[in-house]
Formats: sequence, C-alpha cells, structure tokens
Amino acid sequence: MLVDAENKKEGKPMGNTFARWYDVFMSPLEKGRFRSVRKSLAKKADGLVLEIGSGTGINFPYYESAEQVIAIEPSRHMMNRSEERKRKSAVPIQVIQESAEQLPFADNTFDTVVATLVFCTIPHPERALREIKRVCKPGGRILVFEHVRMENPFLAKWQDWLTPYWKKVCDGCCLNRDTVHMMIESGLKVVSKQSLYKGLFVQMDVRNEGA
Repeated sequence: MLVDAENKKEGKPMGNTFARWYDVFMSPLEKGRFRSVRKSLAKKADGLVLEIGSGTGINFPYYESAEQVIAIEPSRHMMNRSEERKRKSAVPIQVIQESAEQLPFADNTFDTVVATLVFCTIPHPERALREIKRVCKPGGRILVFEHVRMENPFLAKWQDWLTPYWKKVCDGCCLNRDTVHMMIESGLKVVSKQSLYKGLFVQMDVRNEGA
C-alpha cells in the first residue's frame, strides 16, 4: 500500500505561504459549525479509511472508530503541518504525498472514504471520483463535506464571476464546482444530503454501489 512520495504528482501543489496561513484563515469557521460537521463525519468513518486531501490534518483529532486512516495530500507543505495532529490522533494515521486522480491502491481496498473541502481544488475531479469509486469497497461509505455551486441562480452567477479571482487568491479553489452533480454522474448514490449556509456548503453520506 505504500508508495514512493517522490512520484510525479497531478496538478500544482499548494504553496508554502498558503499552507502556513490556511489554519489561521479557516480558524473562525473551524471554531463554529465546521467543527461539529467534521466530528460527525469522522465519527462515522470505520474500518480502513481513506482521507482525500488531508491538508493540515484538521480531521485527524476526530477519528474514533477507524482501524487505520490512510490520508493522501499532494502538498508537502500541508503534510508537514499535519504532523502534530497525526501524532496526537487516537487512531493510526499514515499520510502519503499523492494526488486523488491516480490513487496507488488496489481495487476495493477501503471501507470508508472521507473528503472535506477538497473537491474544489482537485484539478480533475471526475477522474478523482472514478478512482475513489474504484478503491472503495462495494457498499462502502463516502463521507463528504464540500462547498458547492449554489442552487440560487443569482448567487450561482456571482460564484461564476468570482471564481477566476478566488482561484488566484486561494491556490486554485473553485467556488462554483457542482460536486453533487458530479458524484451522481459518476454512479455514486447520495443517501443523505444536508445544505449548510444557504446551500453554499453540503454535508453528504454517499454509497459506492459498485460497477
């Protein structure tokens, strides 16, 4: 299951400046509703867990039932900043420098996949979803917390307008990505969906129904 961390990666890894300020920038949100959402998702993650884009390890303290967490993260700077949270975790966690579009794992490996605030920055999200579906066991659970394109047409147009500028400031983050639609199109089943902040964010419980 281990891979060479020096393998060529897809996309542009996050820079050191963005990684250094990420937790500071997100702190007001993480102290509020985000924390409860992350806790509820991580608590449901059991068996062998794959976390996509673990960043600074913000989810690591909340895992309780997992046998082990294998986390992938393309940015070495983000990985370095997750070390303390990884050491303090109640469950074993291994972080691997890799991209979501080409996962170095065998088919049907993971019981649970966790993805939080990551699909907005994956360069090729459709490819990443195909890979997640491949490595997740049939019937496996995919736990998702993402910001998405809003259903309100006026607000969605504002997202479209802001996205080119937002991507430059936030290291490639797309405000207007329709992640829910992409998941359904990939063949995954959305079991439950909760909209937060007037539909800007969604929390989802998704199942991999297999090929």
